[in-house]
Amino acid sequence: MEVLEKKWDQSSFSDPTLPSSLRALIDISLTTVCAARRDGGFNCNCLPGHGWNASICSHHSPCHGSYNFRSCDCIIFDHPNTGYCQLLPPAPGNLSLNSALPSPGSTLILAILLSHEATELKWYLWPVGNQIPVRLQAGTQVSLSAKKGQAVLTITNISQDWAGQYVCRFVSWGFQWELRRVVEVPLQASDVLRFPRQLSIPCNAFSGFQLSCCIPNTNLIYAASWSPTYLSGTTALLSKTSGIQCLTLVVPSCPKNDTEYTCKLQSPGLDPVSIPISVSIIQDQDTTCPQDSLGGDWNVTKAGHMAQIPCPLNRTGMVERHCGAKGIWGPINSSCIDVRLAAMFHTAQLLLAGQGQPKKKVPQLMAQLREQVAAVGSPSDLITLLDTVKILAQVVIRARTELSRKTLEDFLMATNDLLELDPKSLWAPAQAQVPSVSSAILQAVESLGRSLCSSDHPFYLTLPNVQLQTQLLGPMTPEDYSVAFSTHPPIRVTIPHHALAQLAWETGHVSITSMVLRKLSHILPMNHGQGLGDLVYATPDLVLSNSIKDGNQTVTKVKIIMDFGGTKGTPTCVFWDHNLFQGAGAWSREGCEAGVGDTSSTTKCVCLHLTSFSILMSLHSVPDNPTLTLLSQMGLGASILALLLCLGVYRIVWRTVVRNKISYFRHVALLNVVLCLLAADTFFLGTLLLSLGPPSPLCLAVTFLCHFFYLATFFWMLAQALVLAHQLLFVFHHLSKHQVLPIMFILGYLCPLGFAGATLGLYLPRGQYMQEDACWLDGKGGALYTFVGPVLSIVGVNGLVLAMAVVKLLRPSLSEGPQIEKRQALLGVIKALFILMPIFGLTWVLGLATFMDRGNEIPHYLFTVLNTSQGIFILLFGCLTDKKVQEALLKHFCCILPAVSTVSLATNDVSNFESSK
Repeated sequence: MEVLEKKWDQSSFSDPTLPSSLRALIDISLTTVCAARRDGGFNCNCLPGHGWNASICSHHSPCHGSYNFRSCDCIIFDHPNTGYCQLLPPAPGNLSLNSALPSPGSTLILAILLSHEATELKWYLWPVGNQIPVRLQAGTQVSLSAKKGQAVLTITNISQDWAGQYVCRFVSWGFQWELRRVVEVPLQASDVLRFPRQLSIPCNAFSGFQLSCCIPNTNLIYAASWSPTYLSGTTALLSKTSGIQCLTLVVPSCPKNDTEYTCKLQSPGLDPVSIPISVSIIQDQDTTCPQDSLGGDWNVTKAGHMAQIPCPLNRTGMVERHCGAKGIWGPINSSCIDVRLAAMFHTAQLLLAGQGQPKKKVPQLMAQLREQVAAVGSPSDLITLLDTVKILAQVVIRARTELSRKTLEDFLMATNDLLELDPKSLWAPAQAQVPSVSSAILQAVESLGRSLCSSDHPFYLTLPNVQLQTQLLGPMTPEDYSVAFSTHPPIRVTIPHHALAQLAWETGHVSITSMVLRKLSHILPMNHGQGLGDLVYATPDLVLSNSIKDGNQTVTKVKIIMDFGGTKGTPTCVFWDHNLFQGAGAWSREGCEAGVGDTSSTTKCVCLHLTSFSILMSLHSVPDNPTLTLLSQMGLGASILALLLCLGVYRIVWRTVVRNKISYFRHVALLNVVLCLLAADTFFLGTLLLSLGPPSPLCLAVTFLCHFFYLATFFWMLAQALVLAHQLLFVFHHLSKHQVLPIMFILGYLCPLGFAGATLGLYLPRGQYMQEDACWLDGKGGALYTFVGPVLSIVGVNGLVLAMAVVKLLRPSLSEGPQIEKRQALLGVIKALFILMPIFGLTWVLGLATFMDRGNEIPHYLFTVLNTSQGIFILLFGCLTDKKVQEALLKHFCCILPAVSTVSLATNDVSNFESSK
């Protein structure tokens, strides 16, 4: 220390009291100062203008700081004579930034210009309040770029999380350099916590109130004040907890009027930040919600206002409750989150943004995950934890981080505990708030499960709700990949060797991960994608996830065979598609086929891609039936031919059969029924033959036209029935063509057009217009009911008309005749029923039965046969069985038929009143 304290000049070296070695010196330059440590070592510092060589620094521990941020200012030596600092050359770079005071939400750019070659360049941020700096890496907000002589750090969407000291560290000229710049981010109103947000108080039972505004840690100096300040007795109290400063306003007396209090934050040179809190006075005539203790202490609150109470201890957020206009409390909305879960979520967010090293930070967070699951006590907690897991999966994928066996085990054990959480009080409310939360956690499990480090294969883990098996295969592996899980029921996975041989084998090895998750029945929503229709399926309890990694690439297309045991009923092989239902996910069968397993209770699924698979069981479903499809096509084809033949018959006999008004109205209605049904059947058959799908615009057009023409068919049937009903009720009333025909055309075409257009406009924007596997109306959202409803109504009206006709045929004057006449009357009733029922569309009653209950195949066959044969029915019973049509056809083909007295199409009674007109 004497050497350090003495001032040395040229004459000092000639002092005879100095040792001879020092008298020979002509100058001295001190570079290093070492101080003894308690452990026997020495802390050696460099004096200004000097520094340690980078190689020496890298082989010694720093005196201060952490391993993540090694400083070369002071290093530890075992002996003070081991090394010394060297004279530093001029700084080889200059650090600049676009703004030292960036506004929140803007972009910060730091650039370093280098005059000499630099290596090991790294960026760090020393946030406000942190003890150690954080390594910055590429993330969702951070981007790094470098080129010769320049390196740039860009950070988007700046907030308080990015305020602090930025450090650029690199090696040049053999020394480690650090260039630093301080960035200050002004506060904005969203950074300030206020409580309450609004308040309503009664002055007749007033005991004072408090208003608080709290600001986070910041490297700017802010002065906080409340206004108005003229109120007597108000005092402001300043407190500081966990780095957050709060200014509380205590108001002991009730304000005379509604008052808006403002917490004002002012920093030199910056615009002030104002945080308003409105206080309303409850008058005697005001409607209020009474004091309540449900879920907390709720004070009397003015109608239309929101009441707030703070969260319980160790929870962050707010509990809110709205007071309705009639003075009735609304439901309690709590955003309270466990502070540990909130802190972990914030850490994961910053890690994804670019603050921290995923390789080191992810294992630390995974080790805490199981403890965090135990802290879940509300749906908000669960959503926060699942969002944290989702973010960690994104970090692992983005940084291509490989997980150690211990880290993956920590995560899967936490996943096992997650699946044990109560489905009613936690999972169901969480999914109601965020529909995609369950699909996101399944995707995270898939992503993290295949991220095991290659040196840790094979890995086997069996937990109550999670089973995992991994293998590392080489290109010379001769056998198929095959693993079995001892679940209930059992599951086996096989990937043929020829499918594996088609992979790229970039690194010479391929890792395969198979995982079974249990208890997903209460987590995943029962959404069904294209091809699954509207059937009701049993919820799958087991989900099998498979993944293949070829080097850094994830393989998605490969043939995989899965055997699911314990299957009963009609199985459907499905996979979970995360992209359906706007991210909420759904089961889809695309690329998967179900086959017969080795036993009667086993289903073999063959899929051409990898993801999470399962079996949907429909105990009462009708599977895709080629016979039913062929029957539909043949029936529609025969119906179209019959309708065309019917048009040809009308072309020949029209003038003969419409000689009176009643016959004219009847055959006009029947002709339009033929035309509408012909158009509808043609469009529908076209979709079956061309295999049109719902994504096609042509499919949309066909759906609309089929809806319109099928409805028009029934409305013309209704017009025909109404004409018949008029003649049954008003026998002697004459009908005018000029009056009846416009009404019939309005009823037959404009009404169905209105129904079809309204359905298209109402359900298409919602995505609920068409079925997912056919060009027809969707039954889930309600579009199908706009067809079924009018049809059943028309069938009901036609049924009443038919009943009236039967009563007319069975009138006493008809039944009092001889026995032979009674027999003829019964034959007339049977013939009328047999003719009018298919014409008036009563077969759609059977169609409704198939829509309500899809489990029985017999109604499907009956409905298909009857409905696709409507054209044949019309040809036979609406056209060819008509006596006048028969006579006109025979006359046209030069045949003479003797007159025969018999029962006509609509019975003698109907013929009599027609001819009388």
